[in-house]
Amino acid sequence: MELLLLYYIVTNLLAFMTFFFDKRRAKSSEWRISERTLLILVWIGGAFGAYLAMRLFRHKTLKPMFRIGVPIAILVHAGITGWFIF
Repeated sequence: MELLLLYYIVTNLLAFMTFFFDKRRAKSSEWRISERTLLILVWIGGAFGAYLAMRLFRHKTLKPMFRIGVPIAILVHAGITGWFIF
């Protein structure tokens, strides 16, 4: 249980920071982090961190793959976590 919690903390922090850096790079017209990489972070467990970053930094909120996919990933991971707990 503790290992699962640690996993989600790390992946969500990583997703949050990656979305932040991508937004900062977008503003300064620098090399960007690929959408594929961002989505991988979402689906390996960083969905909540990604969602928080999307809202705080207004990043990728108009892209349907993120606007719809991230909340779905949150539900999927909530289900996985619930399955492990109960």
